[in-house]
Amino acid sequence: MRRTVYTADHEAFRETLRAFIEAEVVPHYDEWYANGIVPKDFYPKLGELGVFGIEVPEEYGGAGIESFKYQAVISEELARAGVSFGGSSVHIALCLPYLTGLGTDEQKQRWLPGMAAGELMFAIAMTEPGTGSDLAGMKTTAKRSEDGSHYVLNGAKTFITGGVNADRVIVCARTAPATAEDRRHGISLFVVDTSLDGYAVGRKLDKIGLRTSDTAELSFTDVKVPAADLLGEENKGFSYLGQNLPQERLSIAVGAYSQAAAAVRFAQAYTQDRTIFGKSVASFQNTKFELAACKAKVDAMESSVDRGLELHDAGQLTAADAASLKLFCTEAASDVIDRCLQLHGGYGYINEYPIARLYADNRVNRIYGGTSEVMKTIIAKDMGL
Repeated sequence: MRRTVYTADHEAFRETLRAFIEAEVVPHYDEWYANGIVPKDFYPKLGELGVFGIEVPEEYGGAGIESFKYQAVISEELARAGVSFGGSSVHIALCLPYLTGLGTDEQKQRWLPGMAAGELMFAIAMTEPGTGSDLAGMKTTAKRSEDGSHYVLNGAKTFITGGVNADRVIVCARTAPATAEDRRHGISLFVVDTSLDGYAVGRKLDKIGLRTSDTAELSFTDVKVPAADLLGEENKGFSYLGQNLPQERLSIAVGAYSQAAAAVRFAQAYTQDRTIFGKSVASFQNTKFELAACKAKVDAMESSVDRGLELHDAGQLTAADAASLKLFCTEAASDVIDRCLQLHGGYGYINEYPIARLYADNRVNRIYGGTSEVMKTIIAKDMGL
């Protein structure tokens, strides 16, 4: 289908990014995949290209473009090439809105220029062992010192994307107990310097997919976080998390759509090239029907994602809208990628083929950023059920 969501500027950026990926990522990707991490010295290259600075305000070294569409182009091009920028996926899409929306001018001066340059990498730490989607149940604490100069941070986080390479981590912690009336009360956000004493990176988790994304366990033992690194107001952290979740879920929906579109592209190319019984696999009616059905689903995802991008840029994407997008796109992409893998036969199960990696990478889309079950709960509540 003809798309109208992108302008000539987006398409020019796409061409530049595609050339960069071919030159700087594809030749090294197998090594990154084997090592389970993207080398940290790669990220300043993205900063130099301007990838990290698109949405960073001009006064802090960025382009100051208030649009998520460029992030969508990045997702599409990475999926098209069957590669990833690793844990940096959260650096801008998840972390930047907290800094621009909650940070003081002094904080922005300290953090945003390095963020845009790829020299100060960010991650965000919400999830804790044993709590999962129940963010209000977090146990990590941050106690203010008697003189008010710092907070003492203690606790642990898990499933932290970008946690190994991060220079700063936005950590959610309790600064006050929950109340009987409100379990969400008492959570605050801190931008924590990963070089502080007591901050430790535990295991880099061994995942079935997203192999180049450094996903880590973090622990905090009497970490002294300067009071100047409190982000926003004390005890209001949960409301801040809720404000930014729609963009996170839109990002996941865009990623799922991009993976599904890439899967169809990979499957079409493979079946046209592969011969069996003297003719191409693509010439069989079953293959044509399968690819046609997958293409129709991708078209539906594309329309949904494009509408979501427009709503988000207009400031009109609701929590329920984002939940619907994430639920539909992640579930549909799972089906498309599975069917495209089937068309590859045994080779679809071999990791050197992009479809195999897509299959493994895609599975987490229905879990992180809120499970499909949580999305259904949000949608049902919006329906008045």
